[in-house]
Amino acid sequence: MIPLRDSQPSYSTPLVTIALIVVNVSVFLFEVSLDPFSLNHFISVYGATPDKLALFSLVTSMFLHGGWMHLIGNMWFLWVFGDNVEDILGRSKYLLFYVACGIAAAMTHVYLNPLSRAPMVGASGAIAGVMGAYVVKFPKANITTLIPIFVFFTTIEVPAYLMLVYWFVLQIFGGWGTIGHSHLSAGGGTAWFAHVGGFLAGVLLILTLKTQPRRYSRGTSWR
Repeated sequence: MIPLRDSQPSYSTPLVTIALIVVNVSVFLFEVSLDPFSLNHFISVYGATPDKLALFSLVTSMFLHGGWMHLIGNMWFLWVFGDNVEDILGRSKYLLFYVACGIAAAMTHVYLNPLSRAPMVGASGAIAGVMGAYVVKFPKANITTLIPIFVFFTTIEVPAYLMLVYWFVLQIFGGWGTIGHSHLSAGGGTAWFAHVGGFLAGVLLILTLKTQPRRYSRGTSWR
């Protein structure tokens, strides 16, 4: 399922979300400008590598990506869900929230894969936190979703809570399948539990932070 847009209106311009997308794209364009040796060195320094973790990499790793599809997928999810979370938190608080979720996601991966020598990169842990906040604050919003049916595509409207809880469960099952060998592997792959950690961090943080009251497009109030 690919989210295309949501029904929840945003009452402010999502400047931080736009800035995050610009920074991520700019860093990736720098990555693709490097030769293979320089790129590997860049990723090894600024990616979050569990067995030789540098604390600054918990932040820098969330602005690196492993390919065009990795970047586009993450930025699209951020665009669909980020504007509303930024709207209710305010720009400064939203930026701190985003970074905190990204750090929580990276630490979850490091804790569960302490011997891994593969650098973890990507904004998906931080974006998972945004999604966790979204499902808490806007569970009844509708997400227009692209669904592939064999060689055809169609769109349906799915309640946010259904789509995002389904996504979260997929991350748990994906991560469960890596237990037992990911600690010993030096290779790459999807950091499933980073998504889980980021999502849970987003849920917990949004429950403790003061947010702006907003109204559903359906006309019912929600904090």
